[in-house]
Amino acid sequence: MRRVVLGSQGLEVSRIGLGCMGMSTAYGAADDAESVATLNRALDLGVGFLDTADMYGWGANEELLARVLRTRRDEVQLATKFGNVIDDEGNRGIDGSPEYVRAACDASLLRLGVDVIDLYYQHRVDRSVAIEDTVGAMSELVDAGKVRYLGLSEATVDQIRRAHEVHPITALQSEYSLWTRDVEPDILPACRALGIAFVAYSPLGRGFLTGAIKSPDDLAPDDWRRRHPRFQPGNIERNRELLGRIEQIAEAKRISASELALAWVMAQGDDVVPIPGTKRVEYLESNVHAVDVVLTEEDLEALDEAAPPGAAAGTRYPEASAGKR
Repeated sequence: MRRVVLGSQGLEVSRIGLGCMGMSTAYGAADDAESVATLNRALDLGVGFLDTADMYGWGANEELLARVLRTRRDEVQLATKFGNVIDDEGNRGIDGSPEYVRAACDASLLRLGVDVIDLYYQHRVDRSVAIEDTVGAMSELVDAGKVRYLGLSEATVDQIRRAHEVHPITALQSEYSLWTRDVEPDILPACRALGIAFVAYSPLGRGFLTGAIKSPDDLAPDDWRRRHPRFQPGNIERNRELLGRIEQIAEAKRISASELALAWVMAQGDDVVPIPGTKRVEYLESNVHAVDVVLTEEDLEALDEAAPPGAAAGTRYPEASAGKR
């Protein structure tokens, strides 16, 4: 597995990571045994950049990773996040207060069973708290030895710049794929100007770019994507047309659509690291193959024509959960 330096502070990670959210929430029933097998297989293949968050299963996902971290901590570049909260009545919110930053970190360390988190993200920016105050508290975690590097998720250019002035930001995590290219005009250039790496979540379009989801009926009854705008009647048919163009290019290269989609993300630069999520060993192994795919200028031009910015039908999130992940 090739490795790259994430950002400009020295954190080295595998060229492709593993998003762990779906192992515990959102995408159908959990299968902890298969998930643990997938985590171990990822480490066997050199995929050590593991991404979780305290909101994934509301702690369950961090506890799942702890099973593997107990014996293989030195093989892992561990990333987790804080900021999304839920009250006793199930109402969700965002908390970026310094007090919560400290409490959330301690809780994550306990669930993960580790002494230090390699990369700690603010999952969503709390607009009621100055980002300077939030990142200031995060920097105290670095000083205390509880966290090595800091990150943000789904932040604006202004927020990124203000945060970076308080403490160096190693990575920004946001959605990026052949059907979500919103970050290209402003976010990516801002990150590059500041020496901040870009971690791409949902690089397979929440599984749609694999070609396995032809209708909402292909999803489990409790799968969150059944409510996602891009999987709704009307939108999904248009998005199938987009996928068909991608599949034609993949077929010509004798690779899968998912391998092509991941290779495209990595072709945007070594400072862009995708973290495709899966809880199945077979899908993990397919995703890893994408690291060896070489795309020519002609391939990239064809993909730009097949899936230009804004081509996907439907918004990134349902209105009721906009900004949540």
